Amino acid sequence: MDINSKTLSRAKEALSKFGRQIDTYVVDLSRKEDIDALWNALPRNSPDILVNNAGIYPFKQFIDADESFFRQVMEVNLFSVYWMCQHMIRQRRSRGGAIVNLGSIEAVMPFKEDLAHYSVSKTGVIALTRALAKEHAKHGFRVNAILPGGIITPGTKSVAKQLLRFQFGLLKTGIEFKQRLPVGRPGQPDEVARVALMLGSDLASYMHGAIVPVDGGFLSA
Repeated sequence: MDINSKTLSRAKEALSKFGRQIDTYVVDLSRKEDIDALWNALPRNSPDILVNNAGIYPFKQFIDADESFFRQVMEVNLFSVYWMCQHMIRQRRSRGGAIVNLGSIEAVMPFKEDLAHYSVSKTGVIALTRALAKEHAKHGFRVNAILPGGIITPGTKSVAKQLLRFQFGLLKTGIEFKQRLPVGRPGQPDEVARVALMLGSDLASYMHGAIVPVDGGFLSA
């Protein structure tokens, strides 16, 4: 599911070669009513694996952020995770399932400036993940989180374009970030996806409330 129907169509086409049924849903995850409508449309007891991967990270100085800006970030990055998890657990309470939430290294060690709102939202994802793992392991749920860092995505490519417009503050941050990476390179989305695959599978059968960095060693440096 995604807010962008064109992106969904491309994903469905790419996945169709595996011979599986692919259902796509256009959903604005900042709207609880859209989330409710999604779960009403899903088959009962489905899905058994949920990956909460939606997120936005607009740059804005802390003193300039107003209520509508902060609320939008929280609704997408944290509130949507809360409501999606609630539906999943409510619908599959007798069967259990696996939930993988996407946090960020910024929740543990804020590095980029002008992202206080983002750090707050992702810290909430960590707290929610641990609380649900504690409360619902007895109902058969495994709830874990991934903390990506330094991943090349459309969002980070957009930031790179800003660097080309001579925003030297961002350029300095980018250089400092790369210097801190022990592995010496940015990560690829698939390197996060493989960890999500593991956490959603029985390979992670004894993992509950785990917070797994996928950051090239950034948090360890």
